[in-house]
Amino acid sequence: MNKMRTEAGIMKWLNESLRKDPAARRRVEEMTEKILVRQDLIALRKARGFTQKQLAERMGVSQPVVAELESSAPRNIELRTLVRAAAALGATLRISLEIAEPRGRARSRRPRKAAA
Repeated sequence: MNKMRTEAGIMKWLNESLRKDPAARRRVEEMTEKILVRQDLIALRKARGFTQKQLAERMGVSQPVVAELESSAPRNIELRTLVRAAAALGATLRISLEIAEPRGRARSRRPRKAAA
């Protein structure tokens, strides 16, 4: 039970800290996006039964490029490299831009009705 209280306390502190510091919140969001791309790439490569070397050959790059994409902290991922990976894996790559609210929350894509 103490561990759960400690984790809850840490999460409360983190959420409060991120709420107060927009720059820190953006850094965390950027890191989270990188993690999600990495996890998706690894899962899809494994589901297709490819090694990193096999995927690299299909992409026309070296194996270290694939290893960098799958690393926990990839540097500057180029869009064309992700497009190559998606094509080599028979996948689709989606990119989304959304207008952010002042607090960093994305607005709904549904248009709002004008006031009468």
